[in-house]
Amino acid sequence: MKRGDRLYTAYCRILEQELLPATGCTEPIALALCAAKARRALGALPEKIVIEVSGNILKNAKCVTVPNTNGMKGIEAAVCAGVVAGREERALDVLAGLTETQIGQITAYHARTPIRLALLDASELLDMIVTVFAGEHRACVRLNKHHTHIHSIFRDDQCLYLDKTEDGAGETVDYGLLTVRDIYEFAQCVEIRDIRPVIERQIRENTAIAEEGMRHAWGANVGKTILKNHPDSIKERACAYAAAGSDARMSGCDLPVVINSGSGNQGLTVSLPVLVYAQAHRCDQDTLYRALALSNLCAVHIKDAIGRLSAFCGAVTAGSAAGAGIAYLLTGDFSTVAHTIVNSLAIVSGMICDGAKPSCAAKIAASVQAGIMGLELYMNEQQFYAGEGIISKGIEKTIQNIGLLGREGMRETDRKILEILTAGQEQGK
Repeated sequence: MKRGDRLYTAYCRILEQELLPATGCTEPIALALCAAKARRALGALPEKIVIEVSGNILKNAKCVTVPNTNGMKGIEAAVCAGVVAGREERALDVLAGLTETQIGQITAYHARTPIRLALLDASELLDMIVTVFAGEHRACVRLNKHHTHIHSIFRDDQCLYLDKTEDGAGETVDYGLLTVRDIYEFAQCVEIRDIRPVIERQIRENTAIAEEGMRHAWGANVGKTILKNHPDSIKERACAYAAAGSDARMSGCDLPVVINSGSGNQGLTVSLPVLVYAQAHRCDQDTLYRALALSNLCAVHIKDAIGRLSAFCGAVTAGSAAGAGIAYLLTGDFSTVAHTIVNSLAIVSGMICDGAKPSCAAKIAASVQAGIMGLELYMNEQQFYAGEGIISKGIEKTIQNIGLLGREGMRETDRKILEILTAGQEQGK
């Protein structure tokens, strides 16, 4: 693979598209973005709001703390924050940098504004509509498919914007070009200058929020607890730092995270364990950047087979990719990278996603642990073989199996999770 080749260019573009900054959990932040655009279209502060969300958005936004809201949780909090103080031009940083005055205004606005929440009957798993009203006027914004993709904007009966692109995000890169073998080749040959900006930002932002999670009390303090009980273990430190970033993020920390596959938790999982191992083994910067390019692209590849939102916990795919990145750091060997992914997926595939919340940090730690175990098994000449459960001969076939499991096999699981989460829940106020 050479610079300028189709695959080389595509892989650089995928990293640029996927490694984006986001302040707060991406599902409620997408709602805040949608709401900010709705207020702008309305041209006034809304007097009433109707929120319609797909089941997976409800699942992933209902329990997480929204940053810069004085600890408010859930869908209504995110929408109110977007309406009152959201800056739509910042995309997934829509709620970054709010003042104390703005935060107080969000709380007051939420307390006085009628809001109705309803489930949206939609084929897209990532789908939301925010409709706002003032006087005789209304504005309606629909966001779907991707966390920043605006499908349509209406004011009264006038269409202000309608996206007609097939992929829903204007993407020009075919993610079907991703294979683990080609990702490895890209990591081997990429010129560091082509990936430096996105990788440096990921290291900087994700390290900062992990250190915040270690310094202060956030959520269930999963990261701090792991490190307290295993202070001298590199493996546990890798798990702890990824978990600590999630501890802070799920509980409303306003520091940004560089995401992967639309998820901050996955962005933390694919990056921080690799960074911990690189520091412990004193790897040079170029090797670290190559390993992070590999871990990020492997995570995107596996998650693309499953879909952005499903009942399959994304930390599992990110943890296996982190294991692959660590394998690259320690061995530089393709076979070790590939078998690490297969081994780790064999261990934890099937972990459910029951929404964004503090326990995500513990799931991240478990997934990173599985990724490292997958590496350790292969380095000790042990592995799982084709025919054992969902493992097939060849890593790409195994990834296809994982995609089938997450995308189709766990569809009913997703419905049952949603039933449990919404049982007896009052919708709106």
